[in-house]
Amino acid sequence: MTPVNLIIYGMANGTIYGAVALALVLIWRSTRIVNFAQGGMLMFTTFIAWELVERHHQSYWLGLVVAIAAGLVLGAVVERLLVRPVENGPPLNAVIVTLGLLLALEAVAGMIWGNGLSSYPPEFSLNFYHVGHQVIYLSPNFLFIVIAALAVMVALYLLFQRTSLGLRMRSSAFNPEVARLLGVRVGRMLTLGWALAAGVGALAGVLIAGTEPNYMNPNGFDGLLILGFTAAVIGGLDSPVGAVVGGLVVGVALQLLDNYVSGDIDFFFVFALLVVVLMVRPNGLFSRRSVRRV
Repeated sequence: MTPVNLIIYGMANGTIYGAVALALVLIWRSTRIVNFAQGGMLMFTTFIAWELVERHHQSYWLGLVVAIAAGLVLGAVVERLLVRPVENGPPLNAVIVTLGLLLALEAVAGMIWGNGLSSYPPEFSLNFYHVGHQVIYLSPNFLFIVIAALAVMVALYLLFQRTSLGLRMRSSAFNPEVARLLGVRVGRMLTLGWALAAGVGALAGVLIAGTEPNYMNPNGFDGLLILGFTAAVIGGLDSPVGAVVGGLVVGVALQLLDNYVSGDIDFFFVFALLVVVLMVRPNGLFSRRSVRRV
């Protein structure tokens, strides 16, 4: 594989990681919580879409719409029933709740759909493009993922930077007491943030599931959560643009590592990269907020 193709293929994979990072960024910006159950939530909604498409022979697009709708409902229910009772406690409480939710969702999915490997049929071809006799390591399906991820990034940027709804969501996350005094319904904003994040996660799950055969598995998205979280931290948990850029950085770095070193140390490299970024620039490459030091 030529260096150019390595970068192209790495960027295509990086867009997938960026899509997961976008969901994490959305929930952080709207609630100031890192949702470690994001992988389980997008897995569960993707299985709902898989049930419609694979077992009931419905269209890919119907499955995608149902998955996003299920994500919106799941996110709202999780915030209302699980997160809200602990939101005023120590931050570690919310972390423990999301980790417990991740394990619960994976267990329930295993009981419903089994723990074997399944395939999610992609809507577009996985065959790489050809330019003359040269193979370009980019398929129509990957191109669709890139376009979808960029569209979500732009939509989130406009939501938080150009709309009053985005301003209310951010104020509810940063300073809920002041937001309440200004007439913002903080509870509704937090519920909306969780719902939107789960909806974006459901979109990412369906997009990702069709990239490789036998990808569907209750535990199959755990690695993606780690890579998506790393991408979000690199770009900055406050930045939708940073999430996509962070995903591209992780994707290209891993592809180069696999080709020139070894694929057996991928997660060690990701962990080392995460540590370096947290030490050098804790707020991420694209965060505008500075750390206040005493």
